[in-house]
Amino acid sequence: MSQKETTWRYSFVGALFAILPLLIVLQVFRIQVDPRQSEKIMIESQGWSSFKKTIQPARGLLYDRWGNLLAGNRTVYEVGVELQFVENPQTIAQTVATILDVDYADAYTRASLEPSDTAVYAVLADNVLQADIDKLSVLIEQMSDAYSGGKGDNLPSLRGLVYTPHLGRIYPEKTLASNILGFVSRENRGYFGVEERFNELLAGKTKTVLVPLDPNRVQEIPEVPAGASLVLTIDREIQREMEALVDSAVAESGSASGTIVVMRPQTGEVLALATMPRMDLNEFWRYGDIYPKDTPFNRAVSQAYEPGSVYKILTMASALDAGAVTPETVFVDTGQIEIGGTLIYNWNMGAWGPQDMTGCLQHSLNVCLAWVATQLGPNDFYRYMQAFGIGHLTGVDLAGEATGRLKAPGDNDWYAADLGTNAFGQGVAATPIQMATAASAIANGGVMMAPQIVRSVINSGYQHNIDQRVIGMPIKPETANTLSEILAVSLETESSDALIEGYRVSGKTGTAEIPTPFGYTSNATNASFVGWGPTDDPQFLVYVWLEKPQSSVWGSIVAAPVFRRVVEKLVVLLNIPPDAVRHRLTSSKGPQQ
Repeated sequence: MSQKETTWRYSFVGALFAILPLLIVLQVFRIQVDPRQSEKIMIESQGWSSFKKTIQPARGLLYDRWGNLLAGNRTVYEVGVELQFVENPQTIAQTVATILDVDYADAYTRASLEPSDTAVYAVLADNVLQADIDKLSVLIEQMSDAYSGGKGDNLPSLRGLVYTPHLGRIYPEKTLASNILGFVSRENRGYFGVEERFNELLAGKTKTVLVPLDPNRVQEIPEVPAGASLVLTIDREIQREMEALVDSAVAESGSASGTIVVMRPQTGEVLALATMPRMDLNEFWRYGDIYPKDTPFNRAVSQAYEPGSVYKILTMASALDAGAVTPETVFVDTGQIEIGGTLIYNWNMGAWGPQDMTGCLQHSLNVCLAWVATQLGPNDFYRYMQAFGIGHLTGVDLAGEATGRLKAPGDNDWYAADLGTNAFGQGVAATPIQMATAASAIANGGVMMAPQIVRSVINSGYQHNIDQRVIGMPIKPETANTLSEILAVSLETESSDALIEGYRVSGKTGTAEIPTPFGYTSNATNASFVGWGPTDDPQFLVYVWLEKPQSSVWGSIVAAPVFRRVVEKLVVLLNIPPDAVRHRLTSSKGPQQ
């Protein structure tokens, strides 16, 4: 053998011994990081002594701002069969079909499975309540004497039927705040509202483990950390009162639906959001009956509509802020105006003569506001509307928020006439939460806060407060204060049904004809009101929407009184003294150091 060949062989063997340890290390690492490999080793080592199971952590709780429980957990049971112990699948299937109302054929198929390396357990039912488990326990005990020891004979046997406790969702307030909360399915998935928006955070992280069949080794089952809990901005008592008010308003007016939003304009916190229909969240399987096709789960965030004259406050705010008009600007109303080749008329087809800007808002003159928009010009008008968030998501922390629609110059379906009609809320689509958020900028000195539903997160024993967010400053503080005063004077001058004795408020009604494929119809309207107070120090903002009222089509008649009733409740629940008392208390404190 040549010296060259010997050297090559030694080199090959040396390289092999050098690589072999590296391959061993890589294989050990792969087993450690690959859960499938480690799981396979555990299964092979334990054989029939265990089965694979996914453990769901306890879902996080939901509280109102004062710590009242809105969504919690209760003990329910998973019912299944340990396949190697099953003697009579017919008896098992008949029993669970009768007591638990599950499909007999499906239960029989599952209970008849042959045990194998990958199948030792089958689920028959889940989220079973204690009362049904008690019935099963009695039957299992009664049939235990019938044990024959021979699989497949005709003697009844429930051997192999087992049940395991775990936590399931419960809503102690039933329908209260249901449109805000949403619900959790049997698969522990959140739908709608907070439950869907924060599903992963609430649900926590599941863990798949091998569960010993030996009851003496049950302590080997690992604990899984619970999901995070959420404290909401909602006030349970205010929410309860608002739901009662929206129900009575819909009944009295014959409306198709109603919505009330209550916010703190300084922070964006939503204190109540009441709409309909509502459902008992503990009976989530009835969702399809309560919400037929195309029925929004939460109209306040998911249904955009043409708001009508409440939108005029945004047009006026923009024009005042840009200096296109002043409060003293006089417009001579002849009853019509032509914009983009389209004639625009007032709501009563009348001419109101000379009007300053307070008069234009007080009488809700379409012609005047369309003219105001022309003084502002399309570029500035739509720039302001976008700054108010129209046509954009507010970012409210609820699932299913709709964007609405704001056409603008450059869009294929925008026409010059749209500037005039958009000025009084026609041809614009916005949700109640969008309108409330935009109006809050006027109530809050020009600063627009993000609407907030979640106040804080509780996780691993620590509470993390959610920062309130400024999402825009569409107008200057002086503009906001001026318009807020104009709107207060407007209500007082016309002796509006929105006025509350002892409290000065600012606000605006809205009546919008509902568009159809053939144009607008005056037979069906959306009636709205937006307002805030006290005018000199707003502590609340309220948005009211009644859809298709029958008793009257006018917002001033059906929506304004609802605003008054809401405020009468709020000043008590928020402990806001009458203006005279508040001013006296403030002045008695003297100058602050």
